[in-house]
Amino acid sequence: MNKVQSHSLLTDFDIDLFKAGKHFRLYEKLGAHIIEVEGVKGVYFAVWAPSARSVSVVGDFNYWIQGDHQLQVRWDSSGIWEGFIPGLEKGTTYKYKIQSNNNDIITEKADPFALYCEHPPHTASVIWDLEYKWKDKSWMDNRKDKNGLDKPYSVYEVHLGSWKRNAEGKFLTYLEFAEDLVNYVKETGFTHVEFMPIMEFPYDPSWGYQLVGYFAPTSRFGKPQDFMFLVDKLHQAGIGVILDWVPSHFPDDAHGLGFFDGSNLFEHPDRRKGYHPDWKSLVFNYGRNEVRSFLISNAIFWLQHYHADGLRVDAVASMLYLDYSREEGEWEPNIFGGRENLDTISFLKDFNEAVYSNFEGVQTIAEESTSFSMVSRPTFVGGLGFGMKWMMGWMHDTLQYFQKEPIYRKYHQNDLTFSMTYAFSENFMLPLSHDEVVYGKKSIAGRMPGDEWQKFANLRLLYGYMFTHPGTKLLFMGAEFGQSSEWNFEGSLDWHLLQYDFHDGIKKVITDLNALYKTYPALHEKQFSPEGFEWINYSDFQNAVMSYIRKGNDPKDDLVVVCNFTPVIRENYRIGIPKKGKLTQVFNSDETIYGGSGKTFTKSIKIEADPCDGRDFSAALVLPPLSVTVFKIS
Repeated sequence: MNKVQSHSLLTDFDIDLFKAGKHFRLYEKLGAHIIEVEGVKGVYFAVWAPSARSVSVVGDFNYWIQGDHQLQVRWDSSGIWEGFIPGLEKGTTYKYKIQSNNNDIITEKADPFALYCEHPPHTASVIWDLEYKWKDKSWMDNRKDKNGLDKPYSVYEVHLGSWKRNAEGKFLTYLEFAEDLVNYVKETGFTHVEFMPIMEFPYDPSWGYQLVGYFAPTSRFGKPQDFMFLVDKLHQAGIGVILDWVPSHFPDDAHGLGFFDGSNLFEHPDRRKGYHPDWKSLVFNYGRNEVRSFLISNAIFWLQHYHADGLRVDAVASMLYLDYSREEGEWEPNIFGGRENLDTISFLKDFNEAVYSNFEGVQTIAEESTSFSMVSRPTFVGGLGFGMKWMMGWMHDTLQYFQKEPIYRKYHQNDLTFSMTYAFSENFMLPLSHDEVVYGKKSIAGRMPGDEWQKFANLRLLYGYMFTHPGTKLLFMGAEFGQSSEWNFEGSLDWHLLQYDFHDGIKKVITDLNALYKTYPALHEKQFSPEGFEWINYSDFQNAVMSYIRKGNDPKDDLVVVCNFTPVIRENYRIGIPKKGKLTQVFNSDETIYGGSGKTFTKSIKIEADPCDGRDFSAALVLPPLSVTVFKIS
């Protein structure tokens, strides 16, 4: 006798939306929901498995026996199986045992909508709820003033498993991060934290980018409410939260989404579109409406129930191009003969429209490494609709330049100046991310040439240049204090390095640059507009010096930035200034408190009526070695 009662949370309208790819809150209907039916408490289950012959809920409550708790398929051809099991409680583990119409294949799957999962390597779903009393109302009510495109946006990218570990080398908990990480980010002045994927994943070396529990924070660090507490504490400290989101691919683990009901349900059935050769993973079928509903519901879920302030979408380029990482003959052109995945383009537009229409003050950010146009332009003008896009070209060219010995830099100044030819074609974020400190690339500090003093001077110069370049900023954990070794996901950052002056100096530089970025409107008000930037001189390659002006809404806020990319002190170096007055130094990366040489000069410098750089006025400066200096015009 089946012990499942007939019950449904789904309406006909829900089904219509689901089939149309427009149901963006599926998590309210599918999955496991603790409810009460006619005075009896229990759990309602609903799962999409259109190719199933039968679906049973199995778990520790029925000794994992198939058939005792069999769900009923709906009459409306939606492929959804559902039912109410009385007496089940929060904390019960379960899976779906699915017998397929496809040669009677039997799969045992975790719930795609599970709110909580067992700690890997265990793979069952756990009945849970989302009850939590948030205390971040002030942040949520005002976050549009903190999260806008004209606001300072400095992101600290974090991998929770390796940011810090306890004395026994074990993971910290979400609750411990809510103390240690929150205090640290607040101290260093970052405006946002970006978490590498915290959704449940089975394999640590994937860093979280191969997901099986799209609606569940990983149990490695605690319970779902513990992660809510961490987000809550960040918000109370005035820090925004960005989550890495991975709609690009998923693993073929037996308990995951792959071949879910004995058919290619979530993945594209054509292996040329449904398999990723680089990561040996499966690719979502973006043209299937039900899959679109699943993915966009997942994005909305994290914004709604975990108060995320943004989603950074991973590997967008791999989604956009049919020939991505494929040889000739391994892909098929679209109906127009092109290489663009038209289903992906449509899906990403729908995703961004759903996010921005449902939430005020959030941002979506694309990790997109190609020249695909209008990624961060609104959909109503033909764009994909993202708020920002990673500026991968800037990252590549800048690191390539800084790796060179200063004596050779005069031959490569165009590596730096080139970014300004396309800097405003998108709303760019400048990333120095986790991808740049693995697989033999060295740490950011380890790339810098010269002796120890020059290495750290170059690093301070790099960060000064980054924070004064147009665009928002992202820095991977450890880079803010000059981590010497490559990132190791299996251990902790090398926090002991902060006892050394040079490393402590890097941390002070980052702290002060974050303060500079937030304090001076010229660095953020027009960070995505050509009106916010003006070259003074980009052609002095012989001295490897660049100078430029950053501008805000008020001309009185203009800042002058001068970068000296060699260890040679430039005495009496004259630059053109657009108006009379004086220059007041507001930042100098060569200060002794940072580990610099202390080659300073009078804080206030008179602007003279001496034409230079095509301007009627100019000022004579002393440029410290390997330095960025920033001045306010007054």
